[in-house]
Amino acid sequence: MADLQGPPPPLPPAAGRTLTLVSALSPPSSSRAWLSAPHPYLPLVATCSSDRIVRVYSLLNFKLHSQIEGGHKRSIRSCAWKPTGNFRTESVLATGSFDASAGIWRRWNDQGERAPPREAADADGQESGTGTEKEEEEDDDSDWRFAVILDGHESEIKSVAWSPSGQYLATCSRDKSVWIWEELDDDTFETIAVLQEHDGDVKSVVWHPEEELLASASYDDTIRLYKEDVDDWLCVALLKGHASTVWAIDFSPPNHTPILPPSSSPEYPLIASHLTTLRASGPRLISCSDDRSIRVWRRTPPTPTPTSPAPAQDKPRIPSILRTSSSEQEWLEETSARLPQRHNRAVYSVAWSKRSGRVVSGGGDGRVVVYEERFVAPSDLPKGGEGEGEGGENAAREPAEWVVVAEMEAAHGVFEVNHVCWATRFDKGRRSEDEEVILSTGDDGIVRVWALDLD
Repeated sequence: MADLQGPPPPLPPAAGRTLTLVSALSPPSSSRAWLSAPHPYLPLVATCSSDRIVRVYSLLNFKLHSQIEGGHKRSIRSCAWKPTGNFRTESVLATGSFDASAGIWRRWNDQGERAPPREAADADGQESGTGTEKEEEEDDDSDWRFAVILDGHESEIKSVAWSPSGQYLATCSRDKSVWIWEELDDDTFETIAVLQEHDGDVKSVVWHPEEELLASASYDDTIRLYKEDVDDWLCVALLKGHASTVWAIDFSPPNHTPILPPSSSPEYPLIASHLTTLRASGPRLISCSDDRSIRVWRRTPPTPTPTSPAPAQDKPRIPSILRTSSSEQEWLEETSARLPQRHNRAVYSVAWSKRSGRVVSGGGDGRVVVYEERFVAPSDLPKGGEGEGEGGENAAREPAEWVVVAEMEAAHGVFEVNHVCWATRFDKGRRSEDEEVILSTGDDGIVRVWALDLD
C-alpha cells in the first residue's frame, strides 16, 4: 500500500493542458467558505460560508450580485438551487446549517440576469442595456425572502439536495440521519422519510439525474442508496470499499461514455460491447474519501422476468409486464477504472461534468485535479494485485482508464480546498457556448474560477 504521508509521484506531461486562473469572486467571505452551487440556468453562483451568509455572485463579471443572511444562527454548510419550477421569474435556494435547520429562500429574477449571447457582452462582461449595478442594487425585487424553515435534525446539517423533479429535498446531518421532504405547495413541506441506516455522520447527499434515487455518503466509510417502494423509502444498496470517511459523491451525466478509439481499432468490437453495458447501467456514481482515493461505481442492470405465462388465444390479450424480483440494487466498483491517486491528504470534493464527462477533485492538500476517462485495449488493463482494492471477484473490470489532464497545486495557497464544481462559462473570455469553468472554494473564504486549456 502506498505511503499515506508521502507526496504523489511527479505528474507526467499532460500535452500542454493547464488550469488557468480566470478570476476570484469578489468580495470574498471573511471566514471559511464551504461550498459553491452554480444556478441551473442563470449566470449566478451561490457560496455558503461559516459567517452565516450566502453570497450570490454573477458569473458575467465575478462580482457580488446579492446575499442571503439572517435566517440561520450558525455556519451555513450547504446550499442547492431548485432545478425546476417557475425559474424564468423566480429562483429558489435551499440552505443547510450547523444550527440543525434547513431554509428555503426565494427571489424574483431580474430581467438582465438571463445569460446573454456571446456577442452581447460588453467589455465588463455585463449584458448590454441591462442597467447599472447601482440600479440593480436599488431594485426592491432583488431582495431574498426567507420563505420557510425546516426543523427536525438533532445536529448539524451537512448537505442539502433537490431531486431532479424538484418535488423532493434531501438533507443529511451529523445525527446520522437522512431526511426527505416533499414540497406539497409553495412554502409547504412535509417530511416523508427519516432514514437512519448509517452508523456515523452523513456527509453528503445527491440525487440520480434521471430517477428518484438518492445516494448518501458517511463517516462510517460507506455509501447507501434509497428508493421509494410503495409508500416507504428503503435502502436498496450498500456500497463498501473506502477505508475511511466518504466525503462526497456525484452522479455521471446521462449517456456519458469514455473517449472512444477509432472504429478501425482492433479493440473496438470489445469496447463496443462494454459501451452497451454502460448504457444499460445508466449514470454511474463517483465517490471521494479520507483514504485519498476516488472510486467509480456502476449499477448492474436488473434481469427482468415475466410475471405470468402468455394468455390463451380465446382470452383477452394482456400486455406483458416485466418486473424484478426485489427492490434491491447491485452496484459494483469499477476497480480497473479507479482514478489516479493525486492527493496526499483527504479528498473532500469530487464533481462530474454534465457536459464533457470530465471529473475534478479538491482536498486537504490544496490541489485541484482534472481527470478524463479513456477506453484502453483490454490487454493493457492491470492484472490485479496491489491497488486493485476490496472489490475482489465482485468488482467490475472495465476496458477504460482515467488519466490526469491538468493539476493545480496550492490552488488556495496554504489553505484547504473544501469544494470544487463545474459551471457554464458566461464571462467575456468564453471561447464557445458550451465552455465550462471550474470553481474551487477554500478555507480562505475565496472562490476561484479556473479555465481548462485543452489546446
